[in-house]
Amino acid sequence: MHNEGRIFFDSIAPFSVNRIFEWACGALAAAALFAIMVLTFFDVGGRKFASASIPGSLEVTELLMVVVIFAALPLVSIRREHVVFDSLDHVLSPMLRRVQAVLVNLVCGALLMALAYLMWRTAGEFAEAGETTAQLKLLKAPFIYGMSVLCGLTGLVHLLRIALRRPDTPPQPGGDKP
Repeated sequence: MHNEGRIFFDSIAPFSVNRIFEWACGALAAAALFAIMVLTFFDVGGRKFASASIPGSLEVTELLMVVVIFAALPLVSIRREHVVFDSLDHVLSPMLRRVQAVLVNLVCGALLMALAYLMWRTAGEFAEAGETTAQLKLLKAPFIYGMSVLCGLTGLVHLLRIALRRPDTPPQPGGDKP
């Protein structure tokens, strides 16, 4: 296992903050994914053997997918596991790559924070209106609030890379060897 992503809080709290942050996001994503698997198993089994599916299973699956995606987003950012276009990296000087990394983190952080703000506003509007899903009548606002918080945390991850002067360019090919 590499420690490429463990850059933020090392200088503040060497072990606990990263571990708690990664564990919380990972556990949330894993629990939601497991719930999707169990729901799908019983839904397909019910359709196959009892000719009846679980009512609202599609809605629940959609909401759980939101949880999986947004809970994994901070993990992807902290570990720098994004899809990277690096075809021009060999042409750029190390200083230019550092500048590029700062700019990318700044833009990503700012956009994610702006998106978090918009989602928070939307969640408030949905909560005020009592917006629910079509079939199960589940409130949508709590999920959108969760999306907003996780999106904001992801934006914070990118901005912390700059603030702690650790924007870190992605590792070079072959540089991840133990």
